[in-house]
Amino acid sequence: MPKEKLKILLAEDDLNLGVLLVDYLQAEGFDVLLCKDGELALKAFHSQGFDLCLLDVMMPKMDGFSLAKAIRLKNETIPLIFITAKSFKADKLKGYGLGADDYITKPFDEEELLWKIKAVVRRMPETGSDAVEELTAIGQYVFDFTKQCLTLGTTNRRLTEKESEILRYLSNHRNKVIKREEILIALWGANDYFFGRSLDVFITKLRKYLSQDPDLSIENVFGVGFIFNVRG
Repeated sequence: MPKEKLKILLAEDDLNLGVLLVDYLQAEGFDVLLCKDGELALKAFHSQGFDLCLLDVMMPKMDGFSLAKAIRLKNETIPLIFITAKSFKADKLKGYGLGADDYITKPFDEEELLWKIKAVVRRMPETGSDAVEELTAIGQYVFDFTKQCLTLGTTNRRLTEKESEILRYLSNHRNKVIKREEILIALWGANDYFFGRSLDVFITKLRKYLSQDPDLSIENVFGVGFIFNVRG
């Protein structure tokens, strides 16, 4: 856990659940702000600084998916965890497509949510003077994992946390067959169908980001996984 309290934006219209989660998470050392609808949560996000967002999907005035899109316009990298009563496949895939780091379905145990938050926190890059800069040359690109930035010439692209993790994993295993389950277990902690679909979404985005260098490609290996080809 970081030395300073991690600040969480909790958007939840069920006030009984919201207050329960605030009390529980504050007792675990987090600083939590509860907003009862999406519009209030978005206003709070624009006026205050947060480290992580917990977003209920079904809320009045602005649903969680719309809120996530608005948050991403201001901050492409802040971790998002959706809290919802929905368990439909399409809803989960939509959440991961918006760059969600995780998804938890009601009813759930508070300790389960806590472990999901802690897993996200462990993956967050450290900030401050002790942070170590990590630069990697990938073809014509320069990848800064610490700053979650991909640079080509004078053009910089800010990556999400999960995009950065996947790109670093691919880069560390370049020109080798990488099994899907290896990536899922390493970066999500489980070989899960929904995580697998989310991985496919991120791979598609990374292909687009790297498309300016013809010597780079992320190749599908049918029934196995991927090869990150880095030629030259």
